[in-house]
Amino acid sequence: MTAATVPPRPAEPGTAAVFARAAGAEWVRLRTVRTTWWCLLAATVTIVGMGAIAAADEAEGTATAADPIASTFAGEYGVLLGQFGLLVLVLLAVTSEYATGSIGPTLQWTPRRGVLLAARVAVPAAVAVAAGVLLALVADLLALGIDPDLTLTLGEAAGGLARIAVVLAAGSVLAVGLGLLLRSTAGALATVFLLQLVLPFLMQSFNVGWLADLAEWLPGTGAVRTLLREPDSLSAGGALALQVCWAAAALAAGGRRLLRRDAG
Repeated sequence: MTAATVPPRPAEPGTAAVFARAAGAEWVRLRTVRTTWWCLLAATVTIVGMGAIAAADEAEGTATAADPIASTFAGEYGVLLGQFGLLVLVLLAVTSEYATGSIGPTLQWTPRRGVLLAARVAVPAAVAVAAGVLLALVADLLALGIDPDLTLTLGEAAGGLARIAVVLAAGSVLAVGLGLLLRSTAGALATVFLLQLVLPFLMQSFNVGWLADLAEWLPGTGAVRTLLREPDSLSAGGALALQVCWAAAALAAGGRRLLRRDAG
């Protein structure tokens, strides 16, 4: 009798192939969930609406043909509040599976957790940044129609949209990291909302020096300084570094929990 022939073991797919498959799954899951579209609608109304209000207010102000102002402030003001619709979208993409218990099958389907983490960061963040930049551009163009004395050159548009992309990218990574760390939509949403909006303004409203100093180290302060270009004690580079450090720390903590802890 001859020995039975053992069929060759199929080769393991490469990292790029696994990432492409995981990213495709993340994209399908994101675009087929109704809450994604509700978040995009909320962001659209807020960013474009706030931009239009800011432009209408500026039309009553100092902008003239002799002393023009770039209309990029419309998109920047809009994103200052409208970013939360996009950050909710990112948070839900990360935390919803923990709420439903479907994270277990996801980890079985993509056991390479590092690749899953990369896809889970890249896809929601890319959607949030792309949507935010597009909506800010719409707000900037709408502002031109509201106040003809405003300007929008290619350089002005590129600079304004680049600042918005940086803020949204850092905020999205922060949201992903906190979502993975807390594994709770409500908890992560409250934390992001406090860090990005409430605490930076609230702590500086009190006449307490150390609270105001502490507020300067929050990620929301960096976002405000970047969008409104009001550096105060923070330079443009310092505001960027502040946001990157917060995002990196949150992602490191959340990623560590995904990589080393169970699905519970």
